Amino acid sequence: MSTTSVAPATFAVDQAREVYRNLPTTELIEHALRNGEGKLADNGALVAYTGKYTGRTPKDKHVVRDAGSEAHVWWDNNTAMTPETWVQLRDKAQAAIPSKRLYVVDVFAGADPAHRISVRFVVENAYHAHFIGQLLIKPSAEELAAFVPEWTVLDLCRETWEREVNGEPRDAMIALNFTEKTVIIMGTFYAGEMKKSVFTIMNYLLPLKGVMSMHCSANIGAAGDTALFFGLSGTGKTTLSADPERRLIGDDEHGWTEEGVFNVEGGCYAKCIKLSHEGEPQIWNAIRFGSVLENVVLDDRRRPDYDDGSLTENTRCAYPVDYIDGAVLPSVGGHPKNIFFLTCDAYGVLPPISKLTPEQAMYHFLNGYTAKVAGTEAGVTEPTLTFSTCFGAPFLPLHPSVYAKLLGEKIARHGAQVWLVNTGWTGGPYGVGHRMKLGHTRAMIHAALNGTLNEFRTEPVFGLQVPIACPEVPTEVLDPRSTWADPAAYDAKAVDLKAKFDANFTKFA
Repeated sequence: MSTTSVAPATFAVDQAREVYRNLPTTELIEHALRNGEGKLADNGALVAYTGKYTGRTPKDKHVVRDAGSEAHVWWDNNTAMTPETWVQLRDKAQAAIPSKRLYVVDVFAGADPAHRISVRFVVENAYHAHFIGQLLIKPSAEELAAFVPEWTVLDLCRETWEREVNGEPRDAMIALNFTEKTVIIMGTFYAGEMKKSVFTIMNYLLPLKGVMSMHCSANIGAAGDTALFFGLSGTGKTTLSADPERRLIGDDEHGWTEEGVFNVEGGCYAKCIKLSHEGEPQIWNAIRFGSVLENVVLDDRRRPDYDDGSLTENTRCAYPVDYIDGAVLPSVGGHPKNIFFLTCDAYGVLPPISKLTPEQAMYHFLNGYTAKVAGTEAGVTEPTLTFSTCFGAPFLPLHPSVYAKLLGEKIARHGAQVWLVNTGWTGGPYGVGHRMKLGHTRAMIHAALNGTLNEFRTEPVFGLQVPIACPEVPTEVLDPRSTWADPAAYDAKAVDLKAKFDANFTKFA
């Protein structure tokens, strides 16, 4: 499928009150400070606050339904916008431009030149311009001189799209038009909407030309072995892939071609809540001048308090991938040898690690079970059970069968081993038990990568292959039933969860 056959919608950007194009990092930070959009922390990071939207707002994301998108989009999962409403939205955006100070940022998405797209961001916050420039791939001077945008993202965060939905007032809007190759964002200061809009575009384009798009992180070992980590926000994609013993390819969005995997982005977007140097040294060290902290509380000496979730549990840091020591540049790797499905099980019944058969891999991929953790989406205040197919339903414009078919074919062709990893609760459900220790999860993943998990037992409810022993992990941790005070309560909860899995899977069987 060509990505250049139709030009993106054009906006009269030069009519704006002020226009700044492709400013360097230092100047964008100066503008953000001068505009009152943030402040500097003592570690040099720009700290910004996003107002009432401290996470994504899926209720306000729409896709234009027209002749070009009709046959491809999974409409059960994507809220349709009529072409007529799109024109009204586009006209409102254009009418607002003359009163604005705008920043233009030209970037690429896709570290593999054969599959990258050129995207022009037009934003009204210097902090947003800096954010997206750090998270996507910056063109060289020569590439910038010849830059032609295939897609346009217009982010007017101060404008609103007022309407009522099922009696509820709404004011934010994220609208994607695949025919006009344009995204319009209004009414939210949460910068993550920009990056996820680009991911949605790539999730549309790549599979239609046979490339698997994936909501996963990726790293590579000393022997050249690539590993993938699928999971929703809060499951550990960024944390577990930022491993001092391995080199980072990317933390969130990747494509898998006939040659191997590539990062869609050029930066990382890490959760900061409870961040410590001891637990996540690479992320801690990446937070410096040039990084962006979102909704992180500062003390009176401008030191970040990563334990303070009073504004949101979804505190974040954005930084270029090369802020991680030893990151792979360009961000590409070979075919993965191991694939980890990360789930945050709020029920507290899934084993901390288990080996999957190819059939089980498809079952768990299509189900995409996890718990939405607090703050990642508007209105989520505590872990909430969800089935997010392909571990990324909010970003999937195509039917899950498209992604599952591609993944299944690639696993079979390249012999990848798939593992299910529970980074959620043990010792009981949320409110009774406690989160898995990061050190234990890292040790189990290292053992899987190093091939030292050799003896397994069959877990009776899900039929999972669970290791009997793992270096540096207490034996009882490997058996979640033994961590519960009441084994009978564990059995009942496990059977209940399995029934929910099976009921959800009927949609795909």
